[in-house]
Amino acid sequence: MTQFSAIGVVGLPASGKTSVVEAMVDLGASRVRMGSVVWKEAKRRGLKINEENVGKVANELRNREGLDVIARRCIPIVRKEGRKSKVVVIDGIRGSEEVKEFEEAFDDYFYLVSVDASEGTRFSRIKARGRRDDSSNWKAFQEKNRRELKWGLEEAMKLADFMIVNEGTLEDLRARAAEIFEKVVG
Repeated sequence: MTQFSAIGVVGLPASGKTSVVEAMVDLGASRVRMGSVVWKEAKRRGLKINEENVGKVANELRNREGLDVIARRCIPIVRKEGRKSKVVVIDGIRGSEEVKEFEEAFDDYFYLVSVDASEGTRFSRIKARGRRDDSSNWKAFQEKNRRELKWGLEEAMKLADFMIVNEGTLEDLRARAAEIFEKVVG
């Protein structure tokens, strides 16, 4: 039986997922970043961490091992974190198959939060933050969106227990994340 709650966070690039996760970590949750599994695989292959290589590795893993492969690789990590924390936040769910895998693993102790923002808002955030695996221009941004939507991201967002529309301030987003956290923790 699960002794902790797992909160998955899903959304398109730059929707605010990481800020939601960080707010919940500040409230005492542990964090498992799904992208770390892909980065680890890219590094194992000797690839530089950038949007193109990370996307290629993520696609290859999903094509070879199934759309739920990243979730399957994360479940033991989530369980390990759950031994230390009452709540584990899973950062970066990208598809409905991953959601199903987490639901099966954590049953009634799994909650899904969808974070959404307009395309223009998300692209502005990407330009401002400059992460190594971010898209460098509008065309690359749209291509990354299309790739992630092929993995079932939109379907996953529809499965959410909680929805956040992130068009306001960071403070608004953190407050909404805290409300959800409190509902889960009880």
